[in-house]
Amino acid sequence: MVASGPLLEFGGRVRLRTLTRIRWVAIAGQLAALFLVRFGLDWPLPMNAALAVVGVSVVLNLVMNFRRPEQGRLKEWEAAAYLAFDTLQLALLLYLTGGLGNPFALLFLGPVTVSATVLTRRATAILCGLVIVCATALVFGHLPLPWSETGLVLPRLYIGGLWAAVVIGTLFLAVYAGSLSAEGRRMSNALSAAQLSLAREQQLSAVGGLAAAAAHELGSPLSTILVTATELNREMPPNSPYAEDIKLLQAEARRCREILAELSLQPGTDDSSDPFARTPLSAMVHAATDRHRVEGITLNIEAAGGDDSAEPVVANSPEFNHGLGNIVQNAVQFARDRVDVRVAWTQDTISVTVRDDGPGFAPAVLDRVGEPYISSRGEGHLGLGIFIAQSLLQRTGGRLAARNLRGTGGRVDGGEVVITWPRASLDVNA
Repeated sequence: MVASGPLLEFGGRVRLRTLTRIRWVAIAGQLAALFLVRFGLDWPLPMNAALAVVGVSVVLNLVMNFRRPEQGRLKEWEAAAYLAFDTLQLALLLYLTGGLGNPFALLFLGPVTVSATVLTRRATAILCGLVIVCATALVFGHLPLPWSETGLVLPRLYIGGLWAAVVIGTLFLAVYAGSLSAEGRRMSNALSAAQLSLAREQQLSAVGGLAAAAAHELGSPLSTILVTATELNREMPPNSPYAEDIKLLQAEARRCREILAELSLQPGTDDSSDPFARTPLSAMVHAATDRHRVEGITLNIEAAGGDDSAEPVVANSPEFNHGLGNIVQNAVQFARDRVDVRVAWTQDTISVTVRDDGPGFAPAVLDRVGEPYISSRGEGHLGLGIFIAQSLLQRTGGRLAARNLRGTGGRVDGGEVVITWPRASLDVNA
């Protein structure tokens, strides 16, 4: 008889629509084989029972047509259940048509091969056990296949050989196909990681190009603004209500000029003659975060080692400064009253945790943290801050993770971003 078997997509995800279509083809094949043997060869078969077995498959397919799993894909246990159904259906058809003496008994290998390709080892082991149990049961009990008027009785030794062939073939294909599939998945995962890394680098390069162009274009008007603000401050009477605004304008213009100057530095340069080229980790964190202090928001920085190891000494890195600075700036902009920055280290790792007491990350943003052009602030914001920060920190060996903090009653009570590094990637003395 013809065994049904689902077609599964690469990566172990089963598309329900494909599964039902393939099973309809299998049902058609089973019916064709039954009618050909019964009416073409005129062999007496238990047609009512055989058609009932095929009818169960028809009912299952009809039920599946009304199902709508998420994204049209089946979970692993569902796919395993369908493969188990294929095995049991084939076993019942073989029971009605000669047992292991039926040439179609080799189709027992189909569901096992598919399972080894896309499902876990546990699911494949269970399916192998089911196949072996079914094959063993068919050795001791089945209806004879009417090869002739007197029937055909095969020697027990031959039946035992068929049983051994099915069992050995099942186990061999489970191990062989499973090993090949695991190797293929590892290669696919490595390729996907490389493609994702390349895409991120291309996005960062595009953003970097825009930043360089913006820095070049902003240089001249920023200098003009600073000169104009300086002259206005010189001519403004000390008691003018606009004096404080003019001073603030000067300070912000100078800050913008310093930022543009920092952007012009080449990343990764190491000037060993600079006495500040290497500083303690806590001092580096202070340098990256202090410039983002604003009135009305308390910015608290704590540093403590998790064991008796000495505080790491790190090289002055623009990637570290800008990356961590963007994270802190984002926290300050969303905080209500307070932002806490905690620096910790052990003999093996370094971590910086940034917490704020704001509304936390929006669900749509939290699921896609680190992607460009994702923002919950609405029009006027590009959503590049965390993307740039993550890309820069990854260049220093850091990994970024974000989550919402939960308060009383499960309500969101702020956001948290944790950056971790292997100590050897930052500590120049490691």
